[in-house]
Amino acid sequence: MKTVLTILYILTSVWAIGAIIYHGKRPSRSISWAFAIITLPFLGAILYYLFGINRRKFKFFNSKEFEKRNRYTHPKIASKEKFWTHFDSDIRKERLNRLIKANSNTTAKKDNNVTVLQDGGETFNKLFKAMEKAKKFIHVQYYILERGELLDKMLQLFERKIQEGVEVRIIYDSLGSYHLRGRPKKQFQDIGVKIYPIMPIRLKNLLFSLNFRNHRKIVIIDGVVAFTGGVNVSDKYIKRKNGLGKWKDTHLKLEGPIVNDLHMVFLKDYFFASNKEDFNISEYLSEQKAMGDVDAQLVAGGPDSKHPTIMQQYIGMMNQAQKSIYIANPYFVPGEAFLQNLKIVALEGVEVTLLVPKKSDSKAAKFAMFSHFEELLNVGIKIYLRDDFSHSKIMIVDEDLVSIGSGNFDIRSFELNYETNILIYNKAINQEMSHEFEEICKKSEPVTLERFKNRTIWMRFLEGLFKFFKPLL
Repeated sequence: MKTVLTILYILTSVWAIGAIIYHGKRPSRSISWAFAIITLPFLGAILYYLFGINRRKFKFFNSKEFEKRNRYTHPKIASKEKFWTHFDSDIRKERLNRLIKANSNTTAKKDNNVTVLQDGGETFNKLFKAMEKAKKFIHVQYYILERGELLDKMLQLFERKIQEGVEVRIIYDSLGSYHLRGRPKKQFQDIGVKIYPIMPIRLKNLLFSLNFRNHRKIVIIDGVVAFTGGVNVSDKYIKRKNGLGKWKDTHLKLEGPIVNDLHMVFLKDYFFASNKEDFNISEYLSEQKAMGDVDAQLVAGGPDSKHPTIMQQYIGMMNQAQKSIYIANPYFVPGEAFLQNLKIVALEGVEVTLLVPKKSDSKAAKFAMFSHFEELLNVGIKIYLRDDFSHSKIMIVDEDLVSIGSGNFDIRSFELNYETNILIYNKAINQEMSHEFEEICKKSEPVTLERFKNRTIWMRFLEGLFKFFKPLL
């Protein structure tokens, strides 16, 4: 029996490492997978088969499902040109605008009203008030719909609105909202909600659906008000749970031309999840009106995108910086290209500040993140550890560029997840966000190079170990 297992181990390992050599594009990621395969007999090869193969090349991304998904960008429902923004007087902004248009197919829009929501309680209060005012439809998309007080309140609200004749549609990530299956989902169906999982985890599509997740958080109400950002439907945002306390996060309330762009993302995902083709999309896109004075741009990408949209957005913003870059994120585990670019900008004299939580809901991500601190501190990047747990995904550049959304600074968000960010070109919002960021840094623990170098051997070992697995997190 031992001989048979040894032969099987050798065969599976040779197959997996051969596949890595043949299909691998980045040496760092390939080395990580090879390390996992060698150190985790059988399990390493299985994990590579499930999570490591670049399936962009394979049938999942050439299937009828993706053909159908990409069918719903049509010139008749494209945003009106009168709301397009061109930054002719600022070549830095215009270059960024062109980059996002090239990789996300969306242009910057003017005349929006953007409200930044910094607290879970505030976010859900405004969200539920907006839903109460719905007259036609409520469209909801979340990575996590978690059982609890908030989900119960949403169920009760939807029941009332459906009785008033409002259409309600929900799509959710089948892995992130795994516990929604069964009775909780049926409760929504019973009151008339059209609810579907995105890429449901079944044996026949396990290889394709398990690794690629839809991480978006989108709510559209009557086509005139939208919410998006980092907040999921979870009681963690309104009450203390576990050792991390009440989670912090940043969300956005949007009104104006940007709403239709965000709605198109939801509608395409809804078609993909529901498998419905008799849906008149034009009935759900509202006439665009000027609602404010903020220029904003949708950034949406996923594993079927031609380019790593979220990574390119962040690097594009970074390369426009002249004075400062502020980054807040709980999972700062980017790839080598991003890290090198960030170090170059810091060496050029741009003030770079990273704000991350001291505690994390993922120890693997925390140790992988800490593994880069020394090299970042060596080039003058400032790092602060905040006491509370913030789930926000924020990048602030100079005086008038802010990104808020679902995209983390990690390889999963860059390549494997469907993500949505909003890029805001606005000085007032930048000042508001910068002030908030700086105030939190004042209350947080600064990480100094001298002190960090004196960390324990055990910490260094854990950082080194999980750094190997960074591309897999």
